[in-house]
Amino acid sequence: MAGYDHLDSARNSLYDKTESPYSSRDPYYNQSSSHIAQPAEKRTSKWIKIGIPILILAIIGGAVGGILLSRNHKASASGASSASAAASVGVFAVATNSFYMVPIYPSTTNTAAFTTPTFNSGAGSSGTWPPDPFQPSSPSPTNVRTDRPRLIAPAYKWTALSQLIPTNPYLKYWNDTIFENATQYFNQPPVQYFMDGDSGILDCSRQVKQRVKAFGYVYRMTLDTKWADRAYLELENAAGNTSNPFGPDNSTRWNPAHFLDTAEMSAAYGIAYDWLYDVWTPTQKSWIISTLITYGLSNGVEAFGPDPLAYGWWKSPTIEGNWNCVCNNGLTMAALAILGDDTSGIAQQLLAQTVPNAKSVCALAVSNDGSWSETANYWYFGTTGHAEMAASLISATGSDYGLLETNPNFNLTGMFHMYITGPTSMFNYGDCGPNKYSTTANSMIFYASHFDAPTFSLFQRDRPDAAEPWAMFWYDPSTMGAYWDGLPLDHFFDNTTDQWASIRSSWTDMNALYIAMKAGTNQGHQTHNDLDCGDFVMDAMGYRWAGELGSGDYRSPEYFSNDTQSSARWLYYRKATEGQNVILVNQQNQNVAAAPTVNFGTTEEAQGSSTVYSVPGGSTAFFTADLTSAYFGVTSYKRGIRTINGRKQVLLQDEINATNGIMWRMHTNASVSINSGGTSATLTLEGETMTMTLLSPPSGAQISTMNATRFPTDPVPPVPDQPNDGVTVVTISLPAGQYNLQVLFNPQWSGMSSSDYKTPSFVEIDSWSTTSHP
Repeated sequence: MAGYDHLDSARNSLYDKTESPYSSRDPYYNQSSSHIAQPAEKRTSKWIKIGIPILILAIIGGAVGGILLSRNHKASASGASSASAAASVGVFAVATNSFYMVPIYPSTTNTAAFTTPTFNSGAGSSGTWPPDPFQPSSPSPTNVRTDRPRLIAPAYKWTALSQLIPTNPYLKYWNDTIFENATQYFNQPPVQYFMDGDSGILDCSRQVKQRVKAFGYVYRMTLDTKWADRAYLELENAAGNTSNPFGPDNSTRWNPAHFLDTAEMSAAYGIAYDWLYDVWTPTQKSWIISTLITYGLSNGVEAFGPDPLAYGWWKSPTIEGNWNCVCNNGLTMAALAILGDDTSGIAQQLLAQTVPNAKSVCALAVSNDGSWSETANYWYFGTTGHAEMAASLISATGSDYGLLETNPNFNLTGMFHMYITGPTSMFNYGDCGPNKYSTTANSMIFYASHFDAPTFSLFQRDRPDAAEPWAMFWYDPSTMGAYWDGLPLDHFFDNTTDQWASIRSSWTDMNALYIAMKAGTNQGHQTHNDLDCGDFVMDAMGYRWAGELGSGDYRSPEYFSNDTQSSARWLYYRKATEGQNVILVNQQNQNVAAAPTVNFGTTEEAQGSSTVYSVPGGSTAFFTADLTSAYFGVTSYKRGIRTINGRKQVLLQDEINATNGIMWRMHTNASVSINSGGTSATLTLEGETMTMTLLSPPSGAQISTMNATRFPTDPVPPVPDQPNDGVTVVTISLPAGQYNLQVLFNPQWSGMSSSDYKTPSFVEIDSWSTTSHP
C-alpha cells in the first residue's frame, strides 16, 4: 500500500482513488449531511480513530525495510523501535488510526533514534540539491530561464532526482505513490463537467490539475509518451473538444464568475505546457496557448482591468486570504509557462499585475502570530497558492519578488498548522472548505527550506498527503531529526482576530490529551467563521470527545452573504452560536462586534527526542477569555480552560452574570449517561469512557442532553439545515443570574484508579496561574 489514494478496501467508500482524502466523500467534508457523517462500519464514531494501516518505513544502516502496521499499533511500533534502536539511525511513520490520517510513531525511549531537527549538508548518499545554474543578476518576472521545465522543478532537479530516489526512503515512497495514482487516473475517463452551485467547477479544475501533475511527472520520469497523450486528452476534454460537454461554448467555459475555477484550470494548462514541452508538437503548443488565453488568461486581464465586473473582486487589498493567493498563482503559473511563445503579449501583461498584487495582498494573509484567519482548512488553499507562486517565480525567473519576505511573520504559519493539528484531527472551527484534490500541506516542506525551519518538513513528510509531485522537489533530502524534539507542548496565538490556544500532553502519542480553545473576533474571517467565541475541542485516549460540526452546505442560499449581525449565514445551525461548544444566552447568536480579551499561561514543557513522553506532575497550561462583549444581555462573562493533575484532567470554568437564561452546550459523538442527580455524566466511545462532573453545582443546575438541531422558535433559514445524525448536545440550563460553572472532565486513562484523580478547588479565573490548581 502506498499513499493516500491507496487505502484498504474497507475504506474505499470514504476515500475513493479518484479523490483526495479531503474530499466530499470524506466524512469530514460531507456537505450534504453532518460534518461528522455516519461511518461505513456499524457503531463507529464520527470523530474517532478508524485503524487504517498504511506503512512504516525504518531506516536501518542505509537500507530501507517496510513494516506493515497492524491495528494493534503499540505492538507493531514496538517491533519497529527495537530495530531502529539497534541501528541508532531513526524511524519514521506514515501510519494512522484517524480520519485525518495523523501518523503513528513507534513507542521508544531510545533518544538516539531521533535527533534535533536539522538540515544535514553532509548527508552523504542522500545528498542535497545541486545549485541552480540559472542565477540572473537582476531578476525580472518576464525574464525566464531558457531551459525547460520552468515551473517548480527545472531540469537540474529532475536530473538529480533520479539519483536521489534510490537512496532516500521518502522520495522513493512518494515516487511510487505518484506512479500508482497516475495509473489510477490514466484508467479513468476524463474529468466530467459539473457545476456545483456557488462552488462552480472548482472540483473539476482541481481534479484536472491533480491529474496533469501526475501525468507530467510520470512522463518526465519515464519518457513514455502515453502519459503525455493522456494529459492532452484531459486538456482537450476541459476545452470542450471531446464528445463530453464541458461548460458553455464561449470565453466563460472555465467559469470566471467563480475565479478560483479559472485560476486552477489555468495552472493545470500551464503545468502541462511546461512539463511536457518537449513532447508537444507545434500544433499542440499553439492550441494549448490559444485555449489557455481564451478561457483563462483573457479573463485574468478582465479581472485586472478598469471594469472588472465580478471577476476581479479577489484582488482587493481587503481580500487577504486564499482567493487572492490561488487566483494570482494560477494566472502566474500559466503566464510563466507560455511566456516567450505567447505572441499576444497577455502573459507579459498579467505578470506585471499578478506579482505585485500577490505581494501586497496574498503575502499578508498570515496574521502576526502565524494564524490563517480564514480557518485551519483554508490555510491549505492559501498557502498552496502562495507556495506554488513563489516556487514557480523562483524556478522560472530567479526571485520570489518579496512574496516570502514582505510579511515578516509568514514564517510562523507552519507553527499554526502544527499546533492546530491534534492527536485525532484539527481544531476545525468555521468552514472546512471544498474538496482539496490538488491542495496539500506541502507548503510546509517548501517553507522549511526557505525559512530554515526543518521542523516544518519533518512534521509534514510523514503525512499521507505529502505523496505528490511538489514534495519531490521541495523536500530537502538532507532533512534529519524528529520534529517534536524540543517542541513546546503548548502555544498561544494572540492576534486579536484569532486569539486561540493549543494545549497537549504529547506530540507523538495518539492517545494524548489535546484541548484547544478560541476567542477572537466574529468578523474578519472572509465569511468562513462561526459565531463561536469561547469554542473548544477535546481529544483524549485516541478519540475526539468535544467536537465541531464544520461546514454547512456551501450551496445553501445566502450562506456566504456577509458577516453582519442580521446575516442569513447565522440562521444555519452549524454557523450559529447554538451549533458551537459555547454558552448560549437567551437562545441568541453572539454579537458580531465581539472584542474578547484573553490570557494564557503554561509551565513551558517541551517534548524531548523520545516518542515516549512522561508529563511532569506540575505541568499545566490554561487559556482564559473575557467574552462579555460577545453577548447580548450579559453583564460580565469569563471562560477558562486548563489542564490539571499532570495534564490528565481538564477543567472548564464559566463565570457569568446574565440578564437572560443561559445554556452551556457541548457537541459530542459519545453516548451520554447522566447520573440520577444530573450532576455528572459518563461519555462512552468505542469502549473508552470519560466522566464530566459539575463541581459545586449552582442550585437547579443539571446536565441534560438534546439533539443537535435548532430550537423550534429559531428564525427559519433559507433552506433546511443538514441533519447532524449521531451528534448529541450535552447541556446545562439555568435562568438569568450570576453563576460559577465548573465542569471537570476525567478521561478514564488505563492504569489510573479513582484515587488518582483530583478535584480542584474553585479559583476565580482572574487568579488563574500555573500554580493556582495544584
